[in-house]
Amino acid sequence: MVLTLGSALGRPSTSAVAEGAVAFYDAETGFTFSQFSAAYSLGASITYRIAVPTSATNSAPYDVVLQVVAPKVVGWAGLAWGGSMVKNPLTVTWANGNTPVISSRWAAGHTMPTSYSDAIYTIFKTGTKSNSTHWQFTARCTGCTAFQGANGYQVLNPKSSNRLAFAYSATKPSNPGSPDSGFVVHDVHNYWSHDFSSGANADFTNLVQKNMK
Repeated sequence: MVLTLGSALGRPSTSAVAEGAVAFYDAETGFTFSQFSAAYSLGASITYRIAVPTSATNSAPYDVVLQVVAPKVVGWAGLAWGGSMVKNPLTVTWANGNTPVISSRWAAGHTMPTSYSDAIYTIFKTGTKSNSTHWQFTARCTGCTAFQGANGYQVLNPKSSNRLAFAYSATKPSNPGSPDSGFVVHDVHNYWSHDFSSGANADFTNLVQKNMK
Protein backbone atom coordinates (compact mmCIF):
# COMPACT_ATOMS: atom_id res chain seq x y z
CA MET A 1 0.00 0.00 0.00
CA VAL A 2 1.34 3.46 -0.82
CA LEU A 3 0.93 6.52 1.34
CA THR A 4 -2.25 8.49 0.85
CA LEU A 5 -1.26 11.94 -0.38
CA GLY A 6 -2.88 15.11 0.86
CA SER A 7 -4.10 17.11 -2.10
CA ALA A 8 -3.84 20.58 -0.59
CA LEU A 9 -0.11 20.73 0.08
CA GLY A 10 1.11 17.67 -1.78
CA ARG A 11 2.19 16.09 1.50
CA PRO A 12 1.51 12.63 2.93
CA SER A 13 -1.56 12.43 5.11
CA THR A 14 -0.72 11.85 8.77
CA SER A 15 -3.73 9.57 9.18
CA ALA A 16 -2.77 6.94 6.63
CA VAL A 17 -0.90 3.73 7.41
CA ALA A 18 1.49 2.23 4.88
CA GLU A 19 2.19 -1.46 5.16
CA GLY A 20 5.14 -3.72 4.62
CA ALA A 21 8.70 -3.43 3.43
CA VAL A 22 10.59 -4.96 0.55
CA ALA A 23 13.86 -6.86 0.67
CA PHE A 24 16.86 -4.91 -0.58
CA TYR A 25 20.34 -6.40 -0.99
CA ASP A 26 23.14 -3.86 -0.57
CA ALA A 27 26.19 -5.15 -2.44
CA GLU A 28 28.42 -2.54 -0.82
CA THR A 29 27.88 -3.72 2.77
CA GLY A 30 26.65 -7.27 2.09
CA PHE A 31 23.50 -6.82 4.18
CA THR A 32 20.00 -7.71 3.11
CA PHE A 33 17.69 -4.98 4.40
CA SER A 34 13.96 -4.57 4.73
CA GLN A 35 13.33 -1.28 2.94
CA PHE A 36 10.59 1.32 3.13
CA SER A 37 10.54 4.70 1.37
CA ALA A 38 8.68 7.28 3.44
CA ALA A 39 7.20 10.01 1.23
CA TYR A 40 7.40 13.51 2.67
CA SER A 41 6.10 15.28 -0.46
CA LEU A 42 4.98 14.40 -3.94
CA GLY A 43 7.83 12.56 -5.63
CA ALA A 44 10.26 12.86 -2.69
CA SER A 45 11.00 10.32 0.03
CA ILE A 46 13.44 9.23 2.72
CA THR A 47 14.44 5.56 2.51
CA TYR A 48 14.76 3.51 5.70
CA ARG A 49 16.49 0.11 5.59
CA ILE A 50 16.71 -2.27 8.55
CA ALA A 51 18.79 -5.44 8.87
CA VAL A 52 18.37 -7.92 11.73
CA PRO A 53 20.09 -11.16 12.81
CA THR A 54 18.29 -14.35 11.75
CA SER A 55 18.82 -15.63 15.31
CA ALA A 56 16.99 -12.69 16.93
CA THR A 57 13.73 -13.24 18.81
CA ASN A 58 11.29 -10.93 20.55
CA SER A 59 12.23 -12.40 23.93
CA ALA A 60 15.49 -10.43 24.21
CA PRO A 61 17.00 -7.21 22.82
CA TYR A 62 19.05 -7.49 19.65
CA ASP A 63 21.16 -5.19 17.50
CA VAL A 64 19.98 -3.85 14.15
CA VAL A 65 21.77 -2.20 11.27
CA LEU A 66 20.03 0.91 9.99
CA GLN A 67 20.67 2.47 6.61
CA VAL A 68 19.07 5.81 5.73
CA VAL A 69 19.12 7.53 2.34
CA ALA A 70 17.85 11.11 2.25
CA PRO A 71 17.86 14.00 -0.22
CA LYS A 72 20.24 16.82 0.71
CA VAL A 73 17.33 19.24 0.87
CA VAL A 74 16.02 17.42 3.98
CA GLY A 75 16.60 19.58 7.05
CA TRP A 76 16.29 16.69 9.48
CA ALA A 77 14.59 13.29 9.48
CA GLY A 78 13.42 11.24 12.43
CA LEU A 79 12.64 7.55 12.94
CA ALA A 80 10.52 6.44 15.91
CA TRP A 81 11.15 2.79 16.76
CA GLY A 82 7.91 2.49 18.72
CA GLY A 83 5.72 4.13 16.08
CA SER A 84 5.08 7.43 17.86
CA MET A 85 6.99 10.42 19.18
CA VAL A 86 6.60 9.63 22.87
CA LYS A 87 8.47 7.05 25.00
CA ASN A 88 10.48 5.10 22.46
CA PRO A 89 13.94 5.49 20.92
CA LEU A 90 14.13 8.23 18.29
CA THR A 91 16.81 8.28 15.60
CA VAL A 92 17.11 11.88 14.42
CA THR A 93 19.45 12.46 11.48
CA TRP A 94 20.64 15.29 9.28
CA ALA A 95 23.59 16.24 7.09
CA ASN A 96 26.36 18.54 8.25
CA GLY A 97 27.77 19.41 4.85
CA ASN A 98 28.62 16.01 3.38
CA THR A 99 28.75 14.30 6.79
CA PRO A 100 25.67 12.56 8.22
CA VAL A 101 24.91 13.18 11.90
CA ILE A 102 22.95 10.73 14.09
CA SER A 103 21.31 12.03 17.24
CA SER A 104 19.86 9.52 19.73
CA ARG A 105 16.77 11.06 21.35
CA TRP A 106 13.83 10.32 23.64
CA ALA A 107 10.64 12.31 24.21
CA ALA A 108 8.61 11.96 27.40
CA GLY A 109 5.91 14.19 25.88
CA HIS A 110 5.26 16.39 22.88
CA THR A 111 8.26 18.58 23.56
CA MET A 112 11.83 18.78 22.21
CA PRO A 113 13.31 15.24 22.49
CA THR A 114 16.32 15.01 24.78
CA SER A 115 19.48 12.93 24.42
CA TYR A 116 18.98 9.18 24.93
CA SER A 117 22.04 7.21 26.04
CA ASP A 118 20.39 3.76 25.96
CA ALA A 119 20.52 3.63 22.15
CA ILE A 120 24.09 3.64 20.85
CA TYR A 121 24.98 4.07 17.17
CA THR A 122 28.17 2.97 15.45
CA ILE A 123 28.48 4.46 11.96
CA PHE A 124 30.12 2.24 9.35
CA LYS A 125 32.60 3.71 6.90
CA THR A 126 31.22 1.32 4.31
CA GLY A 127 27.73 2.32 3.22
CA THR A 128 28.13 5.91 4.45
CA LYS A 129 28.51 8.46 1.67
CA SER A 130 27.06 11.45 -0.16
CA ASN A 131 26.79 12.88 -3.65
CA SER A 132 25.34 16.01 -5.21
CA THR A 133 21.73 15.08 -4.41
CA HIS A 134 21.61 12.60 -1.47
CA TRP A 135 23.41 11.53 1.67
CA GLN A 136 23.42 8.04 3.18
CA PHE A 137 24.62 6.41 6.36
CA THR A 138 24.81 2.83 7.59
CA ALA A 139 25.07 2.22 11.33
CA ARG A 140 24.61 -0.45 13.96
CA CYS A 141 22.21 0.42 16.74
CA THR A 142 22.40 -1.23 20.14
CA GLY A 143 19.33 -0.30 22.13
CA CYS A 144 16.81 0.51 19.40
CA THR A 145 14.79 -2.72 19.56
CA ALA A 146 13.88 -2.85 23.27
CA PHE A 147 12.62 -0.07 25.53
CA GLN A 148 10.33 0.84 28.40
CA GLY A 149 7.49 2.38 26.47
CA ALA A 150 4.14 3.92 27.29
CA ASN A 151 2.59 0.44 27.62
CA GLY A 152 5.46 -1.22 29.47
CA TYR A 153 8.57 -3.05 28.34
CA GLN A 154 8.59 -3.78 24.62
CA VAL A 155 10.87 -5.77 22.31
CA LEU A 156 10.29 -5.33 18.58
CA ASN A 157 9.51 -8.59 16.76
CA PRO A 158 12.31 -9.49 14.30
CA LYS A 159 10.13 -12.18 12.70
CA SER A 160 7.17 -9.97 11.88
CA SER A 161 5.98 -6.40 11.29
CA ASN A 162 6.42 -3.52 13.72
CA ARG A 163 4.82 -0.11 13.66
CA LEU A 164 7.42 2.58 12.95
CA ALA A 165 7.03 6.30 12.34
CA PHE A 166 9.01 9.02 10.64
CA ALA A 167 9.13 12.80 10.80
CA TYR A 168 10.56 15.33 8.36
CA SER A 169 11.48 18.99 8.49
CA ALA A 170 12.81 21.21 5.73
CA THR A 171 14.66 23.33 8.30
CA LYS A 172 18.21 22.44 9.34
CA PRO A 173 19.07 22.09 13.06
CA SER A 174 20.41 25.24 14.68
CA ASN A 175 23.87 23.70 15.21
CA PRO A 176 24.18 20.94 12.59
CA GLY A 177 27.71 19.97 13.66
CA SER A 178 26.45 18.80 17.07
CA PRO A 179 24.23 15.73 17.69
CA ASP A 180 22.79 17.63 20.68
CA SER A 181 21.54 20.50 18.50
CA GLY A 182 18.06 21.84 18.83
CA PHE A 183 15.69 21.68 15.85
CA VAL A 184 12.26 22.93 14.87
CA VAL A 185 9.07 20.88 14.89
CA HIS A 186 8.47 18.56 11.94
CA ASP A 187 6.60 19.59 8.81
CA VAL A 188 5.37 16.07 7.97
CA HIS A 189 5.02 12.82 9.88
CA ASN A 190 3.52 9.41 9.20
CA TYR A 191 3.73 5.80 10.33
CA TRP A 192 3.83 2.40 8.71
CA SER A 193 4.00 -1.33 9.42
CA HIS A 194 7.57 -2.48 8.68
CA ASP A 195 8.24 -6.17 8.06
CA PHE A 196 11.56 -6.85 9.82
CA SER A 197 11.67 -10.47 8.62
CA SER A 198 12.53 -9.46 5.05
CA GLY A 199 15.79 -8.02 6.36
CA ALA A 200 17.04 -11.12 8.21
CA ASN A 201 20.76 -11.94 7.87
CA ALA A 202 22.27 -15.27 8.93
CA ASP A 203 25.79 -13.77 8.83
CA PHE A 204 24.80 -10.58 10.67
CA THR A 205 27.67 -10.62 13.19
CA ASN A 206 30.34 -11.24 10.57
CA LEU A 207 28.94 -8.51 8.34
CA VAL A 208 28.94 -6.03 11.22
CA GLN A 209 32.58 -6.79 11.98
CA LYS A 210 33.52 -6.57 8.30
CA ASN A 211 31.88 -3.18 7.83
CA MET A 212 33.33 -1.73 11.03
CA LYS A 213 36.94 -2.18 9.82
